[in-house]
Amino acid sequence: MANANRVNPIPRQKLLTELLKSVSRAFYLTLRVLPTGLREPIGLAYLLARAVDTIVDTRSLPRDERVRFLLSLRKQLQEGVDLGALNEMTESLVGQQSSNSERRLLESLPQAFELLEAMSTQDAIRVRGIVVTLTLGMEFDLTTFPDEESGELRALENADDLDQYTYMVAGCVGEFWTDISVDRTRALRKWDQTEMLELGVRFGKALQMTNVLRDVPGDLRIGRCYLPKSELDALGVSPEDLMSPATGDRARPVLADGIRLALDHYSSAESYLSAIPRRCVRLRLAVAWPLLIGLGTLDVLAKNQRWLDPDHPSKVSRGWVYRMLTVSVIGILSNDFMQNWIKRLRQKIDRAL
Repeated sequence: MANANRVNPIPRQKLLTELLKSVSRAFYLTLRVLPTGLREPIGLAYLLARAVDTIVDTRSLPRDERVRFLLSLRKQLQEGVDLGALNEMTESLVGQQSSNSERRLLESLPQAFELLEAMSTQDAIRVRGIVVTLTLGMEFDLTTFPDEESGELRALENADDLDQYTYMVAGCVGEFWTDISVDRTRALRKWDQTEMLELGVRFGKALQMTNVLRDVPGDLRIGRCYLPKSELDALGVSPEDLMSPATGDRARPVLADGIRLALDHYSSAESYLSAIPRRCVRLRLAVAWPLLIGLGTLDVLAKNQRWLDPDHPSKVSRGWVYRMLTVSVIGILSNDFMQNWIKRLRQKIDRAL
């Protein structure tokens, strides 16, 4: 790879602004509000993870081939880049992408690795570590569930399996975020880092539980049921039964339990937000936005009587998001304001359950 000093500002600008915005507008919004010192490591970690996600989602390739590429990229994160293997991978994958943004993302992997090698040693260790852990969650998906085109369906066995999964794909991000925030933000140096790491893990789990519950209809149709089989069995419901939206009422106790678990995790997210000093406005906003969107999504989901119907998705409206952004910019300086807002959202969800 090129020497660290040869990473010029143009590829960096394109990678962490134009390219990142094209593959995730929602995360890009969060990244842009972060303090400057946090944007590069968090943005690069996201881009690398997003590239791996693109690889494992390329269903036109056999699953074994996707696993091979996943393991190859993980090895390069752990041991150093192999341009030959990287080029082989991108040549196999780029032509399989229907999205120009996904193609550009894969083609930019050499530059992403170059930027990774240009980072300080500690930041590079953090970024490599978080992406490696995320690849474990992606490998879990590929090896636990049947091929997406097989017509088969499999569920996680129990709540422990779901908890492990939510850690691998999101809880670990809370650890990474906390670690690098403390290192780069002088106002956080007095944090009890052990306690905040635990809160960060639960924050990540809250967001992933929200995704799991929201995405049940779509996941079922690619053979994946993250709702634990043991809990479905207790209701006399099979994973296959969930394919029918009419099963929504019978299976609703599992949804309600999942929402309550997510709300429990969101209590830690609220504590995390309150622990950030009020003068750290950008960091508070970057934490508050996913927290509020997550709770807003749970509110929609709890009220959705057709939650198993893929034609009735549970998502907040764009108008809701715009209003949330506007109000949060005004209210973020007050813990009382944010706590009352969160309390009202939680009460709405509780009433819907």
